[in-house]
Amino acid sequence: MARAFLREPDGFVALLDDGERLILSGLMQQTRVLLSPEIEATGDAFDDLVASMGVSLDLADQGTGSADSTGSSGDDEPADTGHRDPALDRLLPTAHRGDDEVAAEFRRLTEEGLRQRKSSNLDLAIGRIEAADEDRVVLDAAQAPAFLIALTDVRLLLGERMGMRTEEDAEALHAAMETIDDDDPLGYAMAWYDFLTWLQETLAHALMDERDGDGEGTDEDV
Repeated sequence: MARAFLREPDGFVALLDDGERLILSGLMQQTRVLLSPEIEATGDAFDDLVASMGVSLDLADQGTGSADSTGSSGDDEPADTGHRDPALDRLLPTAHRGDDEVAAEFRRLTEEGLRQRKSSNLDLAIGRIEAADEDRVVLDAAQAPAFLIALTDVRLLLGERMGMRTEEDAEALHAAMETIDDDDPLGYAMAWYDFLTWLQETLAHALMDERDGDGEGTDEDV
C-alpha cells in the first residue's frame, strides 16, 4: 500500500510497492521518450547552448534566405511539422497563442532547452524510483522539486491521452467511472491519473510544510 510523501530525517520519503514503482517508472519512461530532446547533446557546453536556442553554426545548415529553383526558401519549416503529437502542446505549451508567427519563433528559441530540462527531471525521478530500498522512495531537498515536476508532466500526458483537456472533460470522465466496466482500460488509466494526482499533492504539501518549518506532513495511505 502506498504511503504519502512525508518529511523524514533523510529526506522526503514515500512508500511505493514493487508494482506501483514499476508502473510509475514505466509512465515516466514513456513521457521521457516523448520529450526526448530533438537535438542531442554534443558534450561541448557552448555548442549545446547554441543548439538549445535553435541556432546552427554549421554553414551547411545556414540558408541564405533566397529562393531556390523550386521557389522554396532556406528558412522553410520542416515538412513534418504538421504531425506534432498533440501531447507535446500540453507539455511544451505555446506562448503568444494569438500570433502564430511569434509563437513559432518563441518555440524555436526555447523548446529544445525546455525539452532538456523536463527530460532531466524525468531521468532523476526514474533513478530515484529505481533506487528505492524496502519500498522507500527518498528525495533530498534538491531532488524533490524535480520529482514534483516529473509527476506533473506524466499527469499531463496521461490526461491528454484520455482526452482530459478541460475541467468539463475531467468531470465527464469521473462521472463515466460510475458505470464503466471493470475491464475497461479507461478505468485503469483513470485510477492511475488519480493516484498520480494524490502522490503529487502529498509531495507538494511536504515541500510546503518544510518551507513553513513544519516537517510533519500528512500521514496518508492509499
